[in-house]
Amino acid sequence: MNTIKSALFTVFLILSISAFSQEVDLARAYFEKGEFEKSYDLFKNLSKDESAANNIHKEYIATMYRLKKYDEAEKFIKKQIKNNSEMIVYKADYIELMKLTNENPEKIIKAQSDLLNEAIQIDVNVYALQDYYYKINDYDTLIKLLETAKQADKSQSKFAIQLARAYLYNGEKYKMLEEVLSYGLMNQNTAYVQQTIQDNFREEEEFEQLESIFYQKIQENPNIVYYNDLLTWHFIQRKNFRKAFAQARAVDRRLRLEGQKVFEIASIAFQNRDFKTASTMYEYVMKEYPNGEYYPYARRWLIQSKEEIVKTTYPIDLKDIKDLIAEYEQMFREVGNTNKTLEAARNVALLKAFYLDEHDEAIKILEDAVSRAGSNQNFKDECKIDMGDIYILKNEPWESTLLYLQVEKSQKEDKLGEIAKLRGAKNYYYKGDFELAKEVLDILKKATTREIANDAMQLSLLIQDNTGMDTSTVAMEDFAKVDLLVFQNKNEEALAELNVMLEKYKKHYLADEILLLRAKTKLKMNQIEEGMADLNLLITDYSVDILADDALFLLATLTEEVKSDKAEAMKLYRKLLADYPGSIFGVEARKRYRLLRGDFVN
Repeated sequence: MNTIKSALFTVFLILSISAFSQEVDLARAYFEKGEFEKSYDLFKNLSKDESAANNIHKEYIATMYRLKKYDEAEKFIKKQIKNNSEMIVYKADYIELMKLTNENPEKIIKAQSDLLNEAIQIDVNVYALQDYYYKINDYDTLIKLLETAKQADKSQSKFAIQLARAYLYNGEKYKMLEEVLSYGLMNQNTAYVQQTIQDNFREEEEFEQLESIFYQKIQENPNIVYYNDLLTWHFIQRKNFRKAFAQARAVDRRLRLEGQKVFEIASIAFQNRDFKTASTMYEYVMKEYPNGEYYPYARRWLIQSKEEIVKTTYPIDLKDIKDLIAEYEQMFREVGNTNKTLEAARNVALLKAFYLDEHDEAIKILEDAVSRAGSNQNFKDECKIDMGDIYILKNEPWESTLLYLQVEKSQKEDKLGEIAKLRGAKNYYYKGDFELAKEVLDILKKATTREIANDAMQLSLLIQDNTGMDTSTVAMEDFAKVDLLVFQNKNEEALAELNVMLEKYKKHYLADEILLLRAKTKLKMNQIEEGMADLNLLITDYSVDILADDALFLLATLTEEVKSDKAEAMKLYRKLLADYPGSIFGVEARKRYRLLRGDFVN
């Protein structure tokens, strides 16, 4: 009998819950449709049950407000507060009702103050009210709440992030920054500060204001390095390495870092091709710390920075090349031929080979470096690739092939092995052995390094498109020979040949390839305007050909980085994304476009 009663009770309970749920759903449906009289009747009936009242609390109040039943709303909210003393948001509801009914302002202010003081006694109440004020867009009260909670907290940092966010939502970006800076200092969390700045400061005027704020903080807190580090970071983000150097130098002297910070920033400047500023920083490290740990590295990178300046200033002055070699050799005499100078030896060999045609001497230097490299197999194999390249300069392709194969065998699963394989394929291509070159290139399309895979794919397509459609490979052989001249740094000779080829093969499938190579050769010779003109010509006259997106992306990057024309660069990136949606440059173009627009991109 008891079992039957229990089963009947269970059935009754299920039916009751189902009926209740249906009534709530119906009331909410009327509410969402704006049929407030109907929803009011249902909500009122439901509110008689305490648990149901909590479930429909928000919608019921909103319904009464719509119908201007303020007295009933007051009774309901007071009842809710009495039955749920732990639900502090119900008290906030009551204050909002007071505002709605134009209660005495002083009474509202006192009630609000009492509520905030009550909330800060328990963190969970602070968070509950925080969410409440966000939902009703009352940022002023939200900020008062969080300011009160922060002041009451002994650490002064517990609610700093929440307060910073509230300031941001309220349009007080620089107050937000103050909170973030304070939090970062107290918690030694510079990464959070940097991320917040990157997310929220995007306009040029804001960057200038940031710089001003950081300078002010440094003046007010001369012994706190934190602000110097942030300003240095800010300059690095802006690629203003000259100003970054000034800050790093000040910190270096104050903390006696022996050039460490300056050396690090010099490396970043070098990577960003600001070779002149990098040179200045390396010179500082050498001058200030001649016996320091970073001296030999700074010396080598100083010469390498000068080398990059010489190599990127056309026409290249052979006297400058010889002066660079002399500086390297002086360094070897002073520092010695050690593991620290092995890379410098490679540089000397490549300068001699590619600019002075001293091929045999260059190979001798590399062989000596290999013999001194000990167990550093990667360095040895890099030198072998260099020697392979030099044998191509000497027009001894078989020697190159042997060296590339040695590296392939030594570095089967690594990037160097793929580089050697790609160089070998290009060697076959230069010789006119297109079939063998394509076999290797097709394997490299699956290379682990995207850059190598892309290069392999492009060269493979070049060979396929210009040998498969015509029984004659004369045009392709001519093009490969000119490509070899470019590799051999014989730029004037290559440019002359390209001019002839463009006239000769204007209607050939190779025309766009010839035009792109001519553009790149002109750019290499620092003929920027002429090179960009060729790119524009390619985009206009060969828009449906396979290289149009290559030309467009290169033109966009030149417009951005060389011309510093942000608006035009954005226009070109947009065109690439619209006209060539399948381009391999699509991802990078979208990223660059978003950065120029001011988005933060990971």
